[in-house]
Amino acid sequence: MDKLINHKYLHPTYFLDFEHPVVQKFISANTVKEGTKTANAVELYYAVRDKIRYNPYTFSFEKSGFKASAIIESGESWCVPKAIVYAACCRGIGIPARLGYADVRNHLSTERMRRQMKTDVFHWHGYIEVYLQNKWVKATPAFNKSLTDKFQLKPLEFDGISDSIYHPFDLAGNKHMEYLKDRGTYADLPLEEMVGSFIKYYPYMKKEKSLEGDFEADVNQEINRKSI
Repeated sequence: MDKLINHKYLHPTYFLDFEHPVVQKFISANTVKEGTKTANAVELYYAVRDKIRYNPYTFSFEKSGFKASAIIESGESWCVPKAIVYAACCRGIGIPARLGYADVRNHLSTERMRRQMKTDVFHWHGYIEVYLQNKWVKATPAFNKSLTDKFQLKPLEFDGISDSIYHPFDLAGNKHMEYLKDRGTYADLPLEEMVGSFIKYYPYMKKEKSLEGDFEADVNQEINRKSI
């Protein structure tokens, strides 16, 4: 791998602040000193996936909220910040990592979220590419397992060898996720570009606060209503 490219995807940034004590503690708690880079990348994937709950209601334009250290401290977030945490952790143990984005049609949502967004298209869905065993591999640690279990989705596994991206269907055969547009990869979070797109595609964001509350609790309510 080219040394310049290697450095580009290894250094800390304002958002990927892996030198912060909070991030260092998270890395230490979820890696093994004697472990290989691939093994530790896998361990960190599951830590980000399941220890930081997926909650899109936490969305905010606040710049500091996209720092890996702040996201870890919050304990919950959505796909873009969770991808930042994973990329920061991988860089923190010497694994080149870059942020990837795509527009997707997402059928995993709640009534409250659908009512506000007025669309099932999620622009700038965040994932990560890590450089392991001489190749770039995609990883998507967005949905924690307790959430996918409730939605009857197959949880996304990661072995450090094969791409881990959303399944197109749930366990019942219903549509789950459709990739519409690949926005490419970045060395750091393109916050201004992303926010500009959000304001364009989701006009309510200019004047309304993001949803507050517990996404998973809303999921439970929807499941209970359907079972009655």
